[in-house]
Amino acid sequence: MKIINSIDKLRDELKKNNKSIGFVPTMGALHDGHISLIKQSRVQNEIVVVSIFVNPTQFLEGEDFDSYPNKKEADIKICELCKVDYLFMPEISTLYDTDEVLIKAPKISGFIFEGEKRAGHFDGMLQVVLKLLNIVKPKNAYFGKKDAQQLSLISQMVKNLYIDVNIVACDIVRENDGLAYSSRNVYLSKTQREESLLISKSLKKAAKNIGMGEYSSKILIEQMNNILTQSNLVDVEYISIVNRQFRKLESVELQNTIILVAVKIGKTRLIDNIWI
Repeated sequence: MKIINSIDKLRDELKKNNKSIGFVPTMGALHDGHISLIKQSRVQNEIVVVSIFVNPTQFLEGEDFDSYPNKKEADIKICELCKVDYLFMPEISTLYDTDEVLIKAPKISGFIFEGEKRAGHFDGMLQVVLKLLNIVKPKNAYFGKKDAQQLSLISQMVKNLYIDVNIVACDIVRENDGLAYSSRNVYLSKTQREESLLISKSLKKAAKNIGMGEYSSKILIEQMNNILTQSNLVDVEYISIVNRQFRKLESVELQNTIILVAVKIGKTRLIDNIWI
């Protein structure tokens, strides 16, 4: 595995091989969720590139940019074990200039749910993803379904800007007790970690009830909220049932529904979802 910090050097390396490239962009603090993306890329491509870059433009004032988990040595080891070919680890000054052309999220789908709670977040996210896709020029790029709205907006950007890449949506990976893997899980205290299990419990309840024939979004959301509010440590930001285009649904549509949930537990903000 080669560790590269320079855009030009990475491009030169990739030009040497006329092989299919799979790309997994990350912010580091790699866990089993990231590993599943890398493994899928390894199976489906001849060359695998992973980037680790904590992108400042997608963090809002007061968020955890300065304290975001940094596990550089562990991340490098994980990438080596996963047989990554190139690990791209640029500095902020490598990717950003002082006066940039800006990318803006869509006015509707970019400013609901996460876009409403974190105004400007998706602008920065799309900006860095576009940069990375243009640098690596992969055949396939891998993103997890846990960040469902992010995945949707990246897919829309690729379509709207005619970017020649296949966006691969990868299933959510969960810890043994059901909590979706997230780099921010390390912020949770032992008690908060236990209470966080109400998130996956509420989603499982919704899926079970849908399987029994309950399709009303209003009823399903009420049932999920009843579970989440069992703990006074869980602050529910939103629960919503939407289609794949992130339009709210009054009734579940099989094979076209995502149930979204976002909560705060202490100072830690967690999101999760289930695709129906």
